[in-house]
Amino acid sequence: MTVDRERTRAAIVELIDAWGLAGDPRLERTADRVADASAELLAGEGVDPVPALREGRIPAADDDLVLVRNIRFSSICEHHLLPFDGWIHVAYLPGDWITGFGRIHDLVATCTARLALQERIGEQLVDALITGLDARGALAVVEARQDCVAARGPKQRDSDSVSVAARGTLVAGEARAEVFRLIALGAAEHGAEHGADDQREEML
Repeated sequence: MTVDRERTRAAIVELIDAWGLAGDPRLERTADRVADASAELLAGEGVDPVPALREGRIPAADDDLVLVRNIRFSSICEHHLLPFDGWIHVAYLPGDWITGFGRIHDLVATCTARLALQERIGEQLVDALITGLDARGALAVVEARQDCVAARGPKQRDSDSVSVAARGTLVAGEARAEVFRLIALGAAEHGAEHGADDQREEML
């Protein structure tokens, strides 16, 4: 999908006018900035992440669990057009194929650079791993802080939300439990290194 920059700019000008702020010198370049940012923020719209995973497939030497933790992300809520951000943890049990870790980061970038819901991001990630890598199982944990909750409505700035999506052999069982154990371990280590509190580990 290609963002129409001029229409986006015109829409922001109209929005500023609708808010009663037309001519405000603080907002002189706001419409241009939003139009430019939109191309980056929505770069994943309409992009199928599966072909990139298939192109990056490597024959698997074994069928051991693969987990990529603490992938930072940001996205735009489709309900209020407000940002949300946090961490994503992605795990899969390979079949015949694995992929480079960079491809997993690219997968997350594609699935989050679009209008989204937190729960749907996880679903898209695990579906792509199952389809693109023929994985036996896939699981994604998405931890986020929602600006639509923090800045309006209940105004709960410290509230996190956690969603889990799983397919195949990671829907239940010992392998799934091991994923959560490793994610919690990583959260504890991450918190100790960066002086964060223990909320992330407790939520998992």
